Amino acid sequence: MRIPRIVIAGATSGVGKTSITCSIIHALQKQGYSVQPFKVGPDYIDPSYLSSISKKETYNLDVWLMGKNQMLASFVSNSKSDVSVIEGVMGYYDGFGGDTDYASTHHVASITKSPVLLVLDASKTARSIAATALGFMKFHKNSYIAGIILNKIGSKKHELLCKSALEKTNIPIVGIIPKNPELNLESRHLGLISTLDHSSLKTKIEKISKIISKSVDIKQIIKISKNTMSLKKKSKPIHKIAKTTIAVALDTSFNFYYQDNLEALRREGANLKFFSPVKDKKLPKCDGLYIGGGFPEILGSLLEKNHIMKKTIKKLSENNLPIYAECGGLMYLTKSIISDNQRHKMVGLFDAETQMTKKMRLNYTKGKITHKNIISENLHNFQGHEFHYSQLDSVSTDSKFAYDLEIGEGIKKHQDGMIEYNTLASYGHLYFDSSNYAQIFVKNCLNYSRR
Repeated sequence: MRIPRIVIAGATSGVGKTSITCSIIHALQKQGYSVQPFKVGPDYIDPSYLSSISKKETYNLDVWLMGKNQMLASFVSNSKSDVSVIEGVMGYYDGFGGDTDYASTHHVASITKSPVLLVLDASKTARSIAATALGFMKFHKNSYIAGIILNKIGSKKHELLCKSALEKTNIPIVGIIPKNPELNLESRHLGLISTLDHSSLKTKIEKISKIISKSVDIKQIIKISKNTMSLKKKSKPIHKIAKTTIAVALDTSFNFYYQDNLEALRREGANLKFFSPVKDKKLPKCDGLYIGGGFPEILGSLLEKNHIMKKTIKKLSENNLPIYAECGGLMYLTKSIISDNQRHKMVGLFDAETQMTKKMRLNYTKGKITHKNIISENLHNFQGHEFHYSQLDSVSTDSKFAYDLEIGEGIKKHQDGMIEYNTLASYGHLYFDSSNYAQIFVKNCLNYSRR
């Protein structure tokens, strides 16, 4: 299967990958191409920018979470547009484990056999930029690097110095972007601010994309994207007839979902109904509930004031409605969220309080499911990830946990996945198709509907 594709990688974090990826998507669309965006790694925030520009849902590509075969299958099956554009993560060769490129952008480029455009920050260098480029080219026997994008060029003289040095490397320069403070995106928490938080950010990213797109050689990029190997076409998964309904929290507080996870639930026979714990007074009629991650502390006062929603969710949990929650969803189900010396009362299902901290907990996770729960009937090993600026305090000694962690902090002493009634909530995020999580969750929701 021939898939025109390109990877946008960075020498380091913070070189402008997201802005440049958005600009390339914009430039491709101006040339009449439809674009399918992907994001390397477990990130939820950057994909919202890519989706905002492309007007298509962004899919994550993460070898750790998905496994090599499942990741490639997801990429091939979801590459339905004219060009697939993959934004990398961190530095190009930065993987999990320090001395390996496992789960790195380079690893994903190798699996998908995709040409790579390497973004270099030229702001504090000139001729030395060529040494950096050569280093990345020669660091691995097959770097897949097919072009260079120079960011933060200070002047015409600076541009000529960099171009002259790079001529000796025979690496084509496909973008020269002038230094411009207006092209910077504001950061918050674990990455960029989600576009769901502020409509003005959507306008800003569109403006940035239009400006940067004028500085990239889109015709050369298109040529590189088409110079790719064929990938084996994957058979389409069988979709079951929808027989149950799962309500999914989606608003400015809860919006961290893998698109593949939502589609896995639909594939297994679930009809998804989205609602807002912030604004909606009524929960959609449902047989199960999925509350994803996000930033519930930001709108803590509004979540606190929606008493009807909180009482409804707690009562339904006590009546054994299947509820699955991750990170922000876990925080929402505790007694309260304490942030900036303010306490906001939450659902109160779990006997614990959420305390916002300054320490970021960002890990891939690995462990064993030790208790049967609403997404797993068998005890087995799993891999996931966690990232949060909070911890749970005053956790009851009677709390029951579903996960024992080998890697990751979790909720308490390397334990994660609190169980109460028919509810499972964790700091960790799981990729549903890494096991049969979606199938088991939908099955439990269907059983609930038949009571």
